[in-house]
Amino acid sequence: MSEPTKVVAIIAANTALSSLLAMVVAGDSRLRVRQFDSDIDLMAYMRIAPIDMLVCDFDREGRPAYEMVEAIRLNNALLSQEVPVIALTRTITPPMRHQAISAGIDEVIIKPMSPRHLLQRIQTRLRTRSVVGVLGGYRGPERRNRMPLPTPHPVPTRRSSDNVVPLFPDRRKPRQPGLDA
Repeated sequence: MSEPTKVVAIIAANTALSSLLAMVVAGDSRLRVRQFDSDIDLMAYMRIAPIDMLVCDFDREGRPAYEMVEAIRLNNALLSQEVPVIALTRTITPPMRHQAISAGIDEVIIKPMSPRHLLQRIQTRLRTRSVVGVLGGYRGPERRNRMPLPTPHPVPTRRSSDNVVPLFPDRRKPRQPGLDA
């Protein structure tokens, strides 16, 4: 029995980037791609059909990506309110990082990036199906009922070739010595 086809929605900074990303993502026969020019078109589509992944761009004109994702998360009329989201950006600032976390964006990828890298991230995210901020219906900065964490260790220096900006610590590793969570 084959896995059902997944729908990936793409709303990028411009039509050329959107078309390029769509072409590469559509190369995976298990994925169906829907391109959108505006968040209004995207929301209209999401009222009538579900999507399995959203790729959006911080660098596009109009409503900022984090506001669009917040609107999706809060709109009960949409079929895919809890859709996993990957955002693209040229640079990420501390306020942007906070906005991404608050909105429920799962992952941020720094541009320029290889479209194949984006495809791999989409495939991984769809396989693990982990969605940020979807516990108990509450979506906000403290939505994960975390225990107090020990003082963080220094963050390893990013290589210039790294495109994925981690928004959350790796949850597979124990957070405190001696805890097997």
